[in-house]
Amino acid sequence: MARLSGHIAVVTGASSGVGRAIALALARESATVALVARREAELEVVAQAAREAGGDARSFPTDLAEDSEIAALVEHLQTFPGIDVLVHSAGTYARGPLEEAPVEDLDRQYRINVRAAYQVTRHLLPMLRRRQGQVVFINSSAGLNARQHVSQYASTKHALKALADGLRDEVNADGVRVLSVFLGRTATPLQAAIHEMEGRPYRPDRLIQPEDVATVVLSALCLPRTAEVTDISIRPLAKPG
Repeated sequence: MARLSGHIAVVTGASSGVGRAIALALARESATVALVARREAELEVVAQAAREAGGDARSFPTDLAEDSEIAALVEHLQTFPGIDVLVHSAGTYARGPLEEAPVEDLDRQYRINVRAAYQVTRHLLPMLRRRQGQVVFINSSAGLNARQHVSQYASTKHALKALADGLRDEVNADGVRVLSVFLGRTATPLQAAIHEMEGRPYRPDRLIQPEDVATVVLSALCLPRTAEVTDISIRPLAKPG
């Protein structure tokens, strides 16, 4: 029996990688999925795959770096009767020594990695409360430990953890659950680009698979309402040699 029949889910970053995998996993459980990302053509491909998997899907092309587009997205989403699941998987990445990394890179990462999640969540909270919904923040191991050359990125991911922790303390009493997922290196297009920046060979078979992340997230979402998973860390089994 489909576990999420009648549920409405919103997934950002849904056109590829972890967001895509989670959206399709939700669809396989018969959820209606609102797909959010910048690339409309790729969103439509995911929407079709979601329908074929047994769910319903609608595409909402949105640049989450732009407040006007977030406002338009929220206006569309507010036509739903409520929201059961909100997954924040959209993100961007830049690297470099702090002395050299442009502040403009920090600003863009903050807008997409933190501010967009804050804005979307804030506007949709009444709908989540109405359905005693769940919010999932796809974070990074950089949200727990910062390393050289990623201080900008890590600072946004630490902020995202703080956002999730504070939100959880505010909404648990209303029956809303909040989960942070801290990922190590995962086989996604973004990770391929990161490997190229680092000058390292990209071997996706040695990394976490997006489908594995989706399986873990779905298990947490479908947990009985007597419990809440707050934080999950996932690492590749194969370690760099």
